[in-house]
Amino acid sequence: MYQDKTLVCKDCGNEFVFTAGEQEFYAEKGFQNEPTRCKDCRNAKKSQSRGGSSARGTREMFDAVCDECGKETKIPFKPRMDKPVYCSDCFANRR
Repeated sequence: MYQDKTLVCKDCGNEFVFTAGEQEFYAEKGFQNEPTRCKDCRNAKKSQSRGGSSARGTREMFDAVCDECGKETKIPFKPRMDKPVYCSDCFANRR
């Protein structure tokens, strides 16, 4: 039913093969669009979004004390007096 297709990566411009097996997987998952990046560029894009060398740089962290357990922690936003602050353990337990 599916046949291998040659596509062009939108990032690097190199050709890559969208295999019949990958097409079947996309169809099973309900994906409607073909991939636009080759495997190397997809992996590079994923590592950027997971905290790699992001264009935004490093995230500023603020010192705080957990309102639940009293442990010192770092948070990615400036704490305000009208909102409680939780360490990662207490935050996970509240979810």
